[in-house]
Amino acid sequence: MQLVPYVHKTQYYETDTMKIAHHSNYIRWMEEARVDMLEQMGLGYDVMEKSGILSPVLSVECEYKSMTRFPEKVLISVCLTRYTGVKFDLAYEIRDKESGTLRASAKSSHCFIDESGKPISLRRRFPAWDELFKKYLSGN
Repeated sequence: MQLVPYVHKTQYYETDTMKIAHHSNYIRWMEEARVDMLEQMGLGYDVMEKSGILSPVLSVECEYKSMTRFPEKVLISVCLTRYTGVKFDLAYEIRDKESGTLRASAKSSHCFIDESGKPISLRRRFPAWDELFKKYLSGN
């Protein structure tokens, strides 16, 4: 299944005195894109949380390739690269919407836990969600 890239317009408050987006904002933009990706899959954070499932970030890395300035728009493509039933990894490409210039490439790792912080397996507890993740993984 094909996911539609997320569009983010760089806000003035996200920039420094040179109107360049501060590097910390890219991590926030990745979260916006991740939330959008899960919603496109039909499994937004709100749906998971109502079912008692949380999905914290385990790690994140970002390589900055070129600068994003106010008020440019960026397209953020998210790709599910690994899924085990308990953990999943994502890859991101952040590109200028107009020129297609790569602004950053990134990765993040996540897991599924219950409200007490105990790891859970979607495969066992939510088989339909497990199949959904597998479907998006195989589409890459």
